[in-house]
Amino acid sequence: MLKRFPFKGVVYRQICIVSLLIIFGVNAMPVAEESVNDYFPRMSGSFWVYADQDGNELTRRAIHKEKIEDEMYHTFSYEPTLEDWTDYEHYIQPNFYQIRKDGIAFFVGDEVEKAFEARLRRDMDADIKEQQGISTTDGASADFSYEIEVEVEDDFYLLPTPIVFDKEWTAMRISGSITLKLKMQSPGFQIPGGDQVNAIPIDLVEKGKVTAKETVKTLAGTFGDCLKIEYWYTEATKKEDATKPTSSDTSGIELTTLWLAPKVGIVKFVRKSADSKVEKSLELTHYEIKSTDLESK
Repeated sequence: MLKRFPFKGVVYRQICIVSLLIIFGVNAMPVAEESVNDYFPRMSGSFWVYADQDGNELTRRAIHKEKIEDEMYHTFSYEPTLEDWTDYEHYIQPNFYQIRKDGIAFFVGDEVEKAFEARLRRDMDADIKEQQGISTTDGASADFSYEIEVEVEDDFYLLPTPIVFDKEWTAMRISGSITLKLKMQSPGFQIPGGDQVNAIPIDLVEKGKVTAKETVKTLAGTFGDCLKIEYWYTEATKKEDATKPTSSDTSGIELTTLWLAPKVGIVKFVRKSADSKVEKSLELTHYEIKSTDLESK
């Protein structure tokens, strides 16, 4: 039986059944007189260097502006360049972004689609490898194959305005399907119903919530008044902004957490699995924020 799935709250109960269970609490409190601009500096020539849990470095640079469909976006570049889409994190690796009246938006649709599909294929291939060709007592064997379709909204909303504690927002939506094909084979006779095709829908909403202000220590120094933001995936609903029943219990749920420091931006990133094991982490090691935009000179 296929059991693994790379996103929050999703498990295979049967080959063609997906169950998503997410429960969170809501208790809103505004952050007075603060702007998203304070938590996401965007001057060209600025750079940020992060180290992951294995000591590998990622350098992000604010380099220029680019017009996409008549809208102007600020642009990042990265070193080293991305070679494996399973390593992509849309929270910290967007190429294009805007600071709008309603918050910070990353233009990430194509990139998230590639990363989401790459991670699905990685896990599906691993599961199928375990199942492929397993024989039963009568000599029958099962062969699996699959097709994946993924569609992601262009924008990921990192942080909305006004900044409010413990109030959920919709950060992004992902839809599509996994078509799983099962072929049963047996030497000498035909198995009734031996060929099966099951479609597993992908219909997820990524939610975000500012949970606290904290002081964060990193290799680049200690940063006070950092916004702590949590992100998770939940099952999409027909009503655009509807939320499911809520609870403050987050045990057993995979979470991604960002810390944003005033005048600096992202200083720490942690993604934990459902069993609270850290799967990926990044922390700021050094940085430089330009006081003026080089493009305006």
